[in-house]
Amino acid sequence: MTPTVVDTRQVRRHFSCHAEDYDRYALVQKRVVDELLALLRRKSPSDGPVLDVGTGTGALAASVAREFANRPLVLCDLAHGMTLHAAGQLAGALALDADAQALPFRDGRFGLLVSSSVYQWLNDLPAAFAEALRVLSPGGGLGIALFGERTLYELRTSHRRAVAEAGADHPSHAQDFPTQAAVRQALDGAGFEAIEVRSADEIEHHPDVPALLRSLKKIGAQNASSDRPAGLSSRRVMQRMAELYQQDFGGAGSIPATYQVIYALARKPLIP
Repeated sequence: MTPTVVDTRQVRRHFSCHAEDYDRYALVQKRVVDELLALLRRKSPSDGPVLDVGTGTGALAASVAREFANRPLVLCDLAHGMTLHAAGQLAGALALDADAQALPFRDGRFGLLVSSSVYQWLNDLPAAFAEALRVLSPGGGLGIALFGERTLYELRTSHRRAVAEAGADHPSHAQDFPTQAAVRQALDGAGFEAIEVRSADEIEHHPDVPALLRSLKKIGAQNASSDRPAGLSSRRVMQRMAELYQQDFGGAGSIPATYQVIYALARKPLIP
């Protein structure tokens, strides 16, 4: 299967438009922030300014600011609406728009780089991690969480089956997510050391498929595949997808939605 290519323009637009709704619907993402912070707390990151990449509404940044008080904090996000929202929540932080694959900071600027629920949207993990390494000072730490290959597998499997049954000319545009092995390999290739990578599943339950899709839309987590066909999927495909989802994965009155969360901790070497 050819990996999907993410259209960053769509990612920017989707998330920017839903900054006000995000915190009400991003329940899994909130739990991920708590777990990532607990991991960072145990690692005692090195001193120096902190950079939050893809800050979203600033939930992780706010927790980091409380945990590592008196350390300068910089927030950046590809989506301008998210940058503005986060800046409004954290008046003492510097906030700007920035792409994780081309960070606008000088080499060795930060002692810690954190990120939650962002790096799965990037097309080139090795390049993005190389940028992270570049902006960290020697001995600086990286702590990130991103969604892995099992994320929303129920939805993606059902959609692909529905498209295949319909005999559509275009294959399913369901988006793929990185594997745990790919994350580790990209960190190693970028030059990080003391790499720790693990994953855990978070499961949400929704009344039905339309409720799940509405929830995803409210946080901006819509499909951003560059080869997504113009317009919406046919009503027949969407109805069949919902039927297959309920049939294969659903229970009495609800359906599960699985998120595989990959946690990664690493350090920039003291000596290049």
